[in-house]
Amino acid sequence: MHTKARNKRSLLKILVTFCLLTITLLQLNAQKKKVENTFNNIDVTWQIEENGHNGKFQSLTSLVLTNKNKKDLPATGWTIYFNFARMIVPGSATGADVQIEHVNGDLFRITPSANFQPLAAGKSFKVSFVSSDWVVNFTDAPTGFYIVWQGAEKGYSLNNVKAIPSTEPKQYLRFAGDKIGLITPQDIYQKNAGIKNIEEAQLPKIFPTPVSYKETNSFFNLSTATKITAPEAFTPELNYLVKQTSKLVGSPTQKLSEITNSIELKQNNLPEGAYALHVKDNAIVIEASSGEGVFYGIQSLLSLISPTAFARTQKAIAVPTVEVEDAPRFGYRAFFLDVARNFQTKQELLRVLDLLALYKQNVLHLHFSDDEAWRVEIPSLPELTQIAAVRGFTTDNKKFLQSTLGSGPDTNTVASGHYSRQDFIEILRYATERHIQVIPEIESPGHARAAIKAMNARYEKYMKLGDSVKAKEFLLYDLQDTSKYMSVQFYNDNVMNVALPSVYSFVETVVNDLAAMYKEANAPLKTVHMGGDEVPAGVWEKSPLYLSLKEKDKSIQSTDDLWYYYFGRVNNILKARGLFLSGWEEAALRKTQQDGGRKMIPNPDFVGEHFQVDVWNNVLGWGAEDLAYQLANSGYKVVLSCVSNQYFDMAYYKDFEEPGYYWGGYVDIDKPFYFVPFDYFKNSREDKFGNPLDKSIFIGKQRLTDYGKSNIVGIKGLLWAETLISSNKMEYMLLPKLLGLAERAWSKDPDWAIEKDSAKSAALYADAWSTFVNVVGKRELPRLNYYAGGFNYRIPSPGAKVDNGKVYANIQLPGFTIRYTIDGKEPTATSNIYKEPISVQGTIKLRAFDERGRGGRSAEVKNN
Repeated sequence: MHTKARNKRSLLKILVTFCLLTITLLQLNAQKKKVENTFNNIDVTWQIEENGHNGKFQSLTSLVLTNKNKKDLPATGWTIYFNFARMIVPGSATGADVQIEHVNGDLFRITPSANFQPLAAGKSFKVSFVSSDWVVNFTDAPTGFYIVWQGAEKGYSLNNVKAIPSTEPKQYLRFAGDKIGLITPQDIYQKNAGIKNIEEAQLPKIFPTPVSYKETNSFFNLSTATKITAPEAFTPELNYLVKQTSKLVGSPTQKLSEITNSIELKQNNLPEGAYALHVKDNAIVIEASSGEGVFYGIQSLLSLISPTAFARTQKAIAVPTVEVEDAPRFGYRAFFLDVARNFQTKQELLRVLDLLALYKQNVLHLHFSDDEAWRVEIPSLPELTQIAAVRGFTTDNKKFLQSTLGSGPDTNTVASGHYSRQDFIEILRYATERHIQVIPEIESPGHARAAIKAMNARYEKYMKLGDSVKAKEFLLYDLQDTSKYMSVQFYNDNVMNVALPSVYSFVETVVNDLAAMYKEANAPLKTVHMGGDEVPAGVWEKSPLYLSLKEKDKSIQSTDDLWYYYFGRVNNILKARGLFLSGWEEAALRKTQQDGGRKMIPNPDFVGEHFQVDVWNNVLGWGAEDLAYQLANSGYKVVLSCVSNQYFDMAYYKDFEEPGYYWGGYVDIDKPFYFVPFDYFKNSREDKFGNPLDKSIFIGKQRLTDYGKSNIVGIKGLLWAETLISSNKMEYMLLPKLLGLAERAWSKDPDWAIEKDSAKSAALYADAWSTFVNVVGKRELPRLNYYAGGFNYRIPSPGAKVDNGKVYANIQLPGFTIRYTIDGKEPTATSNIYKEPISVQGTIKLRAFDERGRGGRSAEVKNN
């Protein structure tokens, strides 16, 4: 009995201890959660202290963190993560007892040092640090701040983050030679000064500009009583036209007694893509040899219709009578959209396709894979979207990818998302109905971190199941590789190891699954873009697989030769499926030596393989201004994808509040408009810093030969997505720049582009520019207020100057209403309309509004 009693007492003691321990753990956990939820109330401000810091191409910036919580921020146990597009110099953090460390890519972390003292409620600490290059606008600011408590699996966003505008030259001038300050309203006024206001009735009514256009001074009455007919070959176009006209005037009737006029789609022997449009007072005829040409004729018919007609269904619409003959200049008129860095929904992508169709663009280059995500479901490799389509706080990249580009700790932001197989098939069908070819891009072998991490997760899954063969089947990374490298975006693990046989199994599998989706959608698949850009130095050098391959294959003497090895094998994969290879310019280049230095030249090995390359690097002053022409003259098929004119993610101009990057220069709507495809040296006007261009940089550069011209297949506008955190941001950067691209891709060289006399060319350009901006401001953007649900295009800020006590205002795109205030307050849609110079003294703010009452950024001048 004594033993039993003792055992009972022992058991009771254990139970009591267990209960007390459980209660303690629950209290600690509750306290921990309370601390976690409490201490995410931290304000963050960022400010540029100085560019050109210490006379180098670097910047000094600072963060101020303010504890807005009711309790002290503890001295230990927390880490604050953030994203920053510049590399922070290790050990450069000063001013507070914290450390800033690089994690990977653009992800950094702040941790308290041993001397950090608890931060009292309401108190702040400031940390300054040095980073590479320079910073100019708020897009450069650190983003995506969140706090993580030690041992926690969740991070908490710090949502009150502010970038303080720069006001001093040392803040916004990048280095000693940077002469262009922030753009002022006076600068904008001067740039707009030559624009003439043209009455809408005097403007051409079809855009882009047709080859031949003549108005015949009458009207066709479009209504439900309009009969629409077409031969069987044009049934898809007929259905499209009926759908579009039904949105305008309602569904057409088929009762013979009610028919008053007709639209006929007619098959005729015209060049591919060409059409003729005859609008008479009782009949419209669109002629073409194929559905593609008919479709473009339909777009021109829609373009004729008054923009306001798209606002709501009406009983009837008057269509101006015209005679038009038209054909595209280039057979390849493309727009590139990056959905990897930040995701755009299927619905938004369909709207973009509507937009491209309206302006007769016929290629969507869909960049769905990169370091930051993989966005298209590949049924054979589900990990690509299970793992690599999601971003958030993670310590191991096994469940999803690290937060980047300001995506924060949560996995339910625009940084996450993908197109299911059915989504992608729907997108392909929608594009095909609009005669738009969708080119998929498998970014490789660099910029492949998302795919690499997904296949690593697959490897670990199958290794745990004991299936090493299946684990290694699609591995993209040599697990024994100790090579050290860092990509342009600061990743050290984002390059496929092209010596791995499983890399080619991966490529084949992805291409096969993509091809199956295209086949089911009945969509054309002619090429797959295989990427090829920005593979960093040092990659593969210490890979045992590379060293082994080098021993077996004597054509491989260095890691440079792996480049040609990779694209040779990938090219064979595509050729076996009846496809040709597309890639970035690097896919067509060979590394060699000249005068002891490294040099890139057109690679003769692939000239006969029908590679098609996007040439982006024409950055004025970098030395490769003629690269596109070099490659075309060498025999490569070239798509002009030039950063200086067609990178739509570049900021419109130099202003702290104007979003976008600027490493390749600033790109407003004029840059794609004045681009001369066969001689872009002719109209290059400013360098990447905005200085007037010294055209001596073109001395000795290759010009395009007649043979080279035959290899320029078309032009492309590109919108990278590092800064596109919403569909509104995407549309702001896209529009109205897309209209400049559409004009140059479709229409023939204008008179100013072929005029050799510089003075005459300048005068012709000024007239053409005035016409273009009036068409954009008075016809096309008003149309886009309603077309496909309406778009969030950028409304330009007014130009303004003070002269003799009066404030004068103008605008880049005539057609917007300028409103103003005289008390320094922000103008609204009901503020005074600017009609004549303002003589009131004080702070005058001016702002442009569209007909929906949506305003752009305001301009401010002081009339003293």
